[in-house]
Amino acid sequence: MKKGTFRFSFGPWNIHEGADPFGPPARDSIAFEKKLGMYKGLGFDGVQFHDDDAVPNMNNLTASAIQNEAHKVKKLLDKHGLVPEFVAPRLWEDKRTIDGGYTSNSKADREYAIDRSKKCVDIARELGTRNIVLWLAREGTYIREAKDSVESVKRIVEAMQIMLDYDKEIRIMIESKPNEPMDHTYIPTIGHAIALGLLTNAPDRVGCLIESAHALLAGLDPSDEMGYAMAHGKLWSVHLNDQNGMKFDQDKSFGSVDLRRAFNQVRILDRHGYGNDGEWIGLDVKAMRTQKDDVAAKHLRNSREIFLKLLEISRGLDEKKMNKMIADRDYEELDLYIMKSLIK
Repeated sequence: MKKGTFRFSFGPWNIHEGADPFGPPARDSIAFEKKLGMYKGLGFDGVQFHDDDAVPNMNNLTASAIQNEAHKVKKLLDKHGLVPEFVAPRLWEDKRTIDGGYTSNSKADREYAIDRSKKCVDIARELGTRNIVLWLAREGTYIREAKDSVESVKRIVEAMQIMLDYDKEIRIMIESKPNEPMDHTYIPTIGHAIALGLLTNAPDRVGCLIESAHALLAGLDPSDEMGYAMAHGKLWSVHLNDQNGMKFDQDKSFGSVDLRRAFNQVRILDRHGYGNDGEWIGLDVKAMRTQKDDVAAKHLRNSREIFLKLLEISRGLDEKKMNKMIADRDYEELDLYIMKSLIK
């Protein structure tokens, strides 16, 4: 099997102030350019963006002003030797999207969501990436009777089609999640995401981004979800992190809860050549709220280090020995071999 090629990215929101639903910020804010200056020192080369990470207050700017602001960010990226991985429209924080963006029951609000998505595409073009991530955060329901699921799926597809037609170069990566902030979302798993692309006229430009925690919230194994997507040629990005049970989305450091689960994600990616076509190892992890300002980026360092250590372990396994165990169906011996390799 072909080995993978790994380079790492994260978003500026992953260096954050530590606020949560139960408490205020615990750290000072860090200016955007200062965050960019931290990337290389942590071993990262790629930057993930929401549209308003690149162009704050974009709803109040003209198209030309948005282009100018995005151009300034592109110059900053070049200055720091960084590459934009993707841009995602942040639709879930606007008052007009409290009932969803693309699936809202308000026609005016749906039009806002589509217009915002087009502006996101403009920003991506200016930054120099063709990747658009759709986390369909509020495209779901609190109660089933509020929306028609057939019509809602059609509306999501319509929005995607408009984006695909707006720029013939972009690729849409759907980041599925079963719940939170909505009780139930319409595209809860990667299987749903891949199938959604088949309803457009450009399924070759619709793929997916798999987040470890989102798979776990759906009761699925992240490495199996990754394998399913790669079997379809649709795994175009990942958000690696960890999760302590099927709770809210915790974004814990990669491997910090279940090291073997993390190992299997690294192994499936490596054994099937992930990254050889330019895909990134993206992290979506949050620092513990207890971290002080001067050590509030260790979660990023730790996650990358754990990935590389697990990669070393996986590549150091005796494959002939493992194949013999598999051929003999001696899975207990295989189980012990993996465990001993992880606890050396």
